[in-house]
Amino acid sequence: MSYKVIIVDDEPLAREILESHLESLDQFELVASCQNAIEANAILQQESIDLMFLDIQMPKMTGMEFLRSLKNPPEVIMTTAYSEYAVEGFELNVIDYLLKPISLERLMQATNKFLERNSGTKQMSEDDEFFFVKADKKMVKIHFNDILYIEGLKDYVIIKKDDSRIITLQTMKSLESKLPDTIFMRIHRSYIVNINKIRAIFGSMVEILEGGKPKNIPVGKNYKDLLHELIDANKL
Repeated sequence: MSYKVIIVDDEPLAREILESHLESLDQFELVASCQNAIEANAILQQESIDLMFLDIQMPKMTGMEFLRSLKNPPEVIMTTAYSEYAVEGFELNVIDYLLKPISLERLMQATNKFLERNSGTKQMSEDDEFFFVKADKKMVKIHFNDILYIEGLKDYVIIKKDDSRIITLQTMKSLESKLPDTIFMRIHRSYIVNINKIRAIFGSMVEILEGGKPKNIPVGKNYKDLLHELIDANKL
């Protein structure tokens, strides 16, 4: 399987280095190498891009500004000569942050993170039972087993636990990539549930227990078949 990639950087030499490195990686197909956000935006309108290497310091529109302007951005690896932007980049849920000049070894570390996120085979281990999200100006640790369900709300997601909820600025798609598919399932455009918390399924609803009371969550028509496959396989 190959992933479609674009490079966005106003420096010709920086683009050439990335292009050369990517030629060594068979999993990635370079679709375009753009010198500004305007060119990149046109490509994103025409192509389904999986990964974008995005420079931060560019004229007219910075990489951060461009990323914030995208409603459904691809996965992003930031590139820059300035390390002070790293925290802001990770708040936007980028995969990695590469300082120029970028070595092939460092690029491979970043692309391996991308492949792990998108392999679809992520399994839970003793060292992988939690993750962090940005909320209330701090990084909050969340254990997978504490999550009842996740609800998408425009550019935010609400992570609902039995005794609290956490609101974080990111997309459902980006959060879903962090969750082990052995525990979580997307059942609706706006909902991901912890399958261990499902008590019953009826009609187009699943029932979980929230605060000691039944909570019904809708199942989208595009997700019904997969849900019933899990039932038939006795995985629920």
